[in-house]
Amino acid sequence: MEQNQENPSALERRIDITVALADIEKEVDARLKRMARTVKMPGFRPGKVPMKIVAQTHGGQARGEAVGAAVEKAFGDKVREQGLRVAGYPRIEPKAAQGEGALEFSAVFEVYPEVTIGELTGQKIERPVLAVGDAEVDKTIDVLRKQRTTFSAVDRAAADGDRVLIDFTGRKDGEVFEGGQAQDFPFVIGAGAMLKDFETAVLGLKAGESKTFDMSFPADYHAQHLAGQAVQFEVTVKAVEEAVLPVVDADFAKSLGVADGEVAKLREEVKANLEREVKRRIQARVKEQVMEALIAVTPIEVPKALVQAEAQQLAENARRDLEMRGLKTKDIPVDPSWFGEQAERRVKLGLIMAELVKVNELHAKPEQVRALVEEMAQSYEDPAELMRWYYAQPERLAQAEAVVIEDNVVAWVSSKADATDKEVAFDELMGNAA
Repeated sequence: MEQNQENPSALERRIDITVALADIEKEVDARLKRMARTVKMPGFRPGKVPMKIVAQTHGGQARGEAVGAAVEKAFGDKVREQGLRVAGYPRIEPKAAQGEGALEFSAVFEVYPEVTIGELTGQKIERPVLAVGDAEVDKTIDVLRKQRTTFSAVDRAAADGDRVLIDFTGRKDGEVFEGGQAQDFPFVIGAGAMLKDFETAVLGLKAGESKTFDMSFPADYHAQHLAGQAVQFEVTVKAVEEAVLPVVDADFAKSLGVADGEVAKLREEVKANLEREVKRRIQARVKEQVMEALIAVTPIEVPKALVQAEAQQLAENARRDLEMRGLKTKDIPVDPSWFGEQAERRVKLGLIMAELVKVNELHAKPEQVRALVEEMAQSYEDPAELMRWYYAQPERLAQAEAVVIEDNVVAWVSSKADATDKEVAFDELMGNAA
């Protein structure tokens, strides 16, 4: 067998492979003899089928397997000889002109790029800083109260924040349009469930009062037959209810899992949960900046084969997510090409981080993994049970190890870059800013 190599592009390689026909014939004969021991045919006992018949029946299969094995071995030998790291699978192409007594092929494939981490000095990273205090706990408890809002009937005009029960009929050019009619329809004024003009028209009406008003749908309204159209609504208010927030007392605390109903203990638990969530969000923000810095200082070309495989995996994940939501993916085709940019970024970061971890020995230490799992377990009713769950299977523990490795990378890059602390508002960090 003879091979030679050309370099058509930065990551693509081409290996020419010549396989001697004599070697192929020898391998075909060996395979047919092995088949003959077990092959079954009507009129013959197993293992007693004449070789001529075995060759006639299974010769094509044996030859194909023999050629494939020979090419694979020649490819593997050359790759190992030159120390190449193959990315993906090679594309085997038969040559148009074949030599005497031999079969000639070309194997086209990509290799992993050489990764050299760039200079991180000067890359700016802002670490958000937020101390959780009473004000943050109060805001969170208010959110929990609003999530448990009840409504009570009132004899007054509807105001912002009230829930109203209405009948309505919408007409376009005098005709009731599709979806324009409903009875006993509830909505909270100001919650955004209805268009702003519709909500404004209902404001000030009492139970039993009606109103007819004109309005126009937005040009980008999701129902195309109504987008930008002028219509007329007739609305009758049947009930007005005001929001009632639960009092922060023993019953409220018990409803949130505090067995003895002690409000002080509820506040302690809320604060502990908030501190964990704030830490998680700060880490996520810093991590995103670190990843951007690594990409900025380490420009590399990535193998197309790896990007395609990653895009395929992302598409599969999207399909599973849709199916878990009850949607049929056959009705919603998910194309891997939609994820090309995201897949390339993920592959690039994966290669950069792997090199960074290897060179700087940033692997996850057992004590780091255990500390992380213990920290995650604190938010569960039975922390020990979660600990056992993680340590029961290596695959689960590997997920925690991956998080630790990312944390190690973030810490290492932050120590090399221009990292500064910056105070951040609670609402902005938690995504509640107006």
